[in-house]
Amino acid sequence: MPGPVKTEAVVLRSMRYGEADRILHLYTPARGRVGAIAKGVRRARSRFGGRLEPFFRIQAELHEGRGELLTVTGAQTVDPHARLRGDARSIDAAARACDAVGRLFETGEPHPGVFNLLCRQLALLDEQAGMGDTPAASRAGSLSFRLKLMLAAGLAPQLGACASCGEREHLVGFSGAAGGVVCAACEAGSFPLGAEAHEFMAGALGSSLQEAPGAGEQALAQAERAITATLEHHAHLRLMPAFAA
Repeated sequence: MPGPVKTEAVVLRSMRYGEADRILHLYTPARGRVGAIAKGVRRARSRFGGRLEPFFRIQAELHEGRGELLTVTGAQTVDPHARLRGDARSIDAAARACDAVGRLFETGEPHPGVFNLLCRQLALLDEQAGMGDTPAASRAGSLSFRLKLMLAAGLAPQLGACASCGEREHLVGFSGAAGGVVCAACEAGSFPLGAEAHEFMAGALGSSLQEAPGAGEQALAQAERAITATLEHHAHLRLMPAFAA
């Protein structure tokens, strides 16, 4: 029923609307992705201050009317992730993480695990901001997050055995159409997936974000190609690259 809604949320995206308003994409634990309008938020004396910017974790008070957009009536900061805002690479990684969540989980279906995963990723990016991680380490972290999103969506690639015949040895390639690794006998239409890339993907799915494994550039490129192919074939979705070169 229409009425007040109180929920924790992460601001995925914020867009200017009219003279002083903003349209927000929020991700919530119990209502999935929701759209909301914050009226007058761009005025100097707005009661919301800067709390509705992307990557903020907030306690939101919303009003649900008859339209598609909820109206923001209050917002308190839970975590502003202030450190990542001073680091260009962290900002970029946070934007890509929020974009992936918003597009892969675009409905109002509740996914509290996805909300918690996004909060952990933003907190980790905030903690690591300015520490000078190598591009390979940053890419590995972003791909690990993306693999965990796929697991939550029921789209995790098959890595333990050939996705076509079940063979557990001689796994030499990856097939997006089959949804996982393939053996030498089933490799037609696949692309090479080396042992390091295979180990990275399995390790990323089996460890926490903070303990995500590392890998070389070639292995990470193969892993990202596998992720992209799986999403294209099974979710009909193409996300932006996980990491900006």
